[in-house]
Amino acid sequence: MKILAVADVESKFFYDYYSPGKLNEFDLIIACGDLPLNYLEFLVTMADCPLLYVHGNHDEDHTKIAEGCICIDGKLHVHEGVRILGLGGSYRYRDGKYMYSERQMKRRIHRLLPRILRKGGIDILVTHAPARHLNDFDTLPHRGFECFNKLLKKYKPKLFLHGHIHRNYGASIPQITVHGDTTVVNACEYCIIDY
Repeated sequence: MKILAVADVESKFFYDYYSPGKLNEFDLIIACGDLPLNYLEFLVTMADCPLLYVHGNHDEDHTKIAEGCICIDGKLHVHEGVRILGLGGSYRYRDGKYMYSERQMKRRIHRLLPRILRKGGIDILVTHAPARHLNDFDTLPHRGFECFNKLLKKYKPKLFLHGHIHRNYGASIPQITVHGDTTVVNACEYCIIDY
């Protein structure tokens, strides 16, 4: 399965410089937050595949669902047998609709545990924020969640997609890393993955 992962920054390659057929190679598009609904709707309209998304901390204006897309925020979604868990939002650094304390994010995960257990685990973890000490920063707005590390350790998903950490924040920010059995992808702007 070929996946296009996107987050945070609208890609000029797929948007401004779009040409017919450019998105045909993908089997699935996964958006990791902080993207305008009209951008998501454009991608799903031009692609011949589903688009799954979670909310980012700047998505407070998302008062409706992106047409033609599937919001998996706070859900376990199964796509062609692949179990995909979506947990949007960032670490709470101010009041915001999609900002959570560590405790609140743990509660969100706890509510999903019965479904995760029924499905036998997860294959792909999709979040907006990274995991703590895994592509995050020490500053409160860019801190990752410790509870994501526990998910990675317990369920060992093959893929962990996140956004929130813009790659232009520093030259040493990796796009792809490996953590145990999991390939971790910072989807800022876009990344193409063979799953």
